[in-house]
Amino acid sequence: MKLLPRSLFGQVVFATVVAVVVSQLVVAGVLLVERERLARRVWGDEAAQRIAGFIGAIDAASPVERLRIIGTAGLHPGHASLQEAWRKPQEPLPDEASAFLDNLRKELARPVQVQALVLRPDASEAGPASAMDPFGGARRRQLRLLAVQARLSDGAILTLRHALPPPLSGPSTHLLIAVAALMAAAGALAAWAVRRLTRPLQTLACAAQGLASDLDQPPLPETGPAEVALAAASFNRMQQDLKRNLQTRSQALAAVSHDLRLPITRVRLRIERLADEATREAIESDLVEMDRMIGNTLEFLRAGHSGEQPARVDANALVESVAEDMRALGCQIRTHGQAGAPLLARAQAVRRCLSNLVDNARRYGGGDVDLTLRDGAEKIEFVVEDRGPGIPQSEQERVFEPYVRLEASRARHTGGTGLGLAIARAIARGHGGDVAFESREGGGLRAILTIRRVLPTVPPQFVG
Repeated sequence: MKLLPRSLFGQVVFATVVAVVVSQLVVAGVLLVERERLARRVWGDEAAQRIAGFIGAIDAASPVERLRIIGTAGLHPGHASLQEAWRKPQEPLPDEASAFLDNLRKELARPVQVQALVLRPDASEAGPASAMDPFGGARRRQLRLLAVQARLSDGAILTLRHALPPPLSGPSTHLLIAVAALMAAAGALAAWAVRRLTRPLQTLACAAQGLASDLDQPPLPETGPAEVALAAASFNRMQQDLKRNLQTRSQALAAVSHDLRLPITRVRLRIERLADEATREAIESDLVEMDRMIGNTLEFLRAGHSGEQPARVDANALVESVAEDMRALGCQIRTHGQAGAPLLARAQAVRRCLSNLVDNARRYGGGDVDLTLRDGAEKIEFVVEDRGPGIPQSEQERVFEPYVRLEASRARHTGGTGLGLAIARAIARGHGGDVAFESREGGGLRAILTIRRVLPTVPPQFVG
């Protein structure tokens, strides 16, 4: 669902709060139902028991004792009377009155003819409050009053006034406040607990994201729940293993650089003795190509980083410098856009990255190139556009792989070693950016080089 939070913290807090809210609503509903049941039992069932007992006592007493029992019970004459005649019901009983009358009949010790009549809640009918009718004043006028009549064994008519329990009001304000406070406290506690559990995961994710650009970052604290601490310890071991492997590769690169270039130098010295000048030039050209391949391979294996230190670079001057170099090679290049502030970067690395992209557009794009500079608060974009045949969309990502060339020819005059784009992307990513291709409207290819203004931490350097 789109409305659900995407983070682990948000989802766990959301699920916890929903569970707490639902459980509290269920508990509150059960409490309200139980309160209504208890109130009806106290006001209904127990009242039926008291009235049934009173009727039984009056029925068993003599006429003189009956008056004494009524006086002893503290009942007002308006609530208990032996002078009224048997009334004829004027209207059908409501459900709650019928239920009360059934309970009363069940509670009688012996069968006695009883009936209930609905009375209008006025003062003349109700009389003042008493122990058997605990409702008085304005509240009594909200009740449904009954006249309960019992035909005693000697034919006398006992008439009692009884107020049915009123409908219960909704949840009280105190109950609602208590439930809301409980839900808020549970939500806050859940948010604190989930944040405490997920913060190590967030730290682990940030460390994994920055691992490619900084293998020397501090190790993660191995704290928190057992599973999180184990993941942090595994991550720290992986980081140490990667550093050892890269150090081993650095030593291997230094050895390869030395061992390959030394035989090339000996061959150059020996071909000077060749009398055939054409053969000598051909061999020298091959040696130059081999030396260039070694240099490009070493540059790629350094992941686009050398010992160059970051410095403030004028992006406008960098664009003009690259454009001048391309014009010297016969490229028709136009520059657009300006940068308002210098860029903190490794100048030579960025220059090589941009030169590789422009030279690629010159070679395969017909020599007509547009170089646009887009300035931003957090990043700068160098956009290189050509008007060549372009690259199929399915191949626009594969060309950044090492030694991949879309053309079948491997001749020196049509291209290099297939590492130019791989080196360009490595340099860009070493600056926290990237290189991407997209098709240009009207034909051709658009290469977008993104460089972040805030340079990430410098990764370990390779020797070579």
